[in-house]
Amino acid sequence: MIAIIILLIISMTAVGWITSSQWRLNRQRNIVSRQPFPTLWRNILKKRFPYFKAMPTDLQLQLKKHIQIFIDEKQFVGCDGFEINDEVKVTIAAQACLLLLNRKTNYYPKLTQILVYPSAFIVKQNRTDIAGVQSSQRNVLLGESWEYGKVVLSWNSTVEGAADPFDGSNVVIHEFAHQLDQEDGSANGAPPLRDITSYRSWSDILGQEFKQLQHCAQHHIPSLFNYYGATNPAEFFAVISETFFERPTEFYQQHQQLYKELSQFYQLDPINWH
Repeated sequence: MIAIIILLIISMTAVGWITSSQWRLNRQRNIVSRQPFPTLWRNILKKRFPYFKAMPTDLQLQLKKHIQIFIDEKQFVGCDGFEINDEVKVTIAAQACLLLLNRKTNYYPKLTQILVYPSAFIVKQNRTDIAGVQSSQRNVLLGESWEYGKVVLSWNSTVEGAADPFDGSNVVIHEFAHQLDQEDGSANGAPPLRDITSYRSWSDILGQEFKQLQHCAQHHIPSLFNYYGATNPAEFFAVISETFFERPTEFYQQHQQLYKELSQFYQLDPINWH
């Protein structure tokens, strides 16, 4: 009996601490979002993020508030001698927060740090083949999303992706789509949806389109989507997210059902922005 009472006390204390912690977090977010958006940051948006001009006014206002909160909460770390400044923070935050518009969000809750390299970076990866033989492989990457705590980006690729908002290629959107996918565990191409009834349609349509992209990649058939999306369902979700934001008209014309799935998930319809 005493043990049960102790467990109840511990449980109630934990719940109280979580509730209190979330209250403090929401309070801090309200304080930050009410502050004027810095003029310097506005100039950076104009310089580095031309996509911003095409967005409806209400979404521009939303995005600026999200940028303020994102920068307040996340730590930016320069790698290989790269220097972090406001230009770096705002350029990355603007693209990352596109994925949060019009949705209830906790601002990538697993994410604590964004590591920024000046250009492409090398990652050592250990692999084990079917026979159990282990090997080490060096890969050159432009971006990487870790399940717990970090996103790694190339600054050159970040700037290039932001500079051309209509080419369908954006490393920041790609990696932060992975972050959304990883919110409920490992990335598998199925981020947390609004309700359980949404998963059936999501699975059917994305599964069918994923197989179609694999077929295109295998037979060198042209596709709106980058062949890298045929690697696995997680990469497919990240690739189509890039296309959704940057080439929405062609996306809708060629893959209408898939476009509608992403539009429902992101609560956005970027066709009307352009």
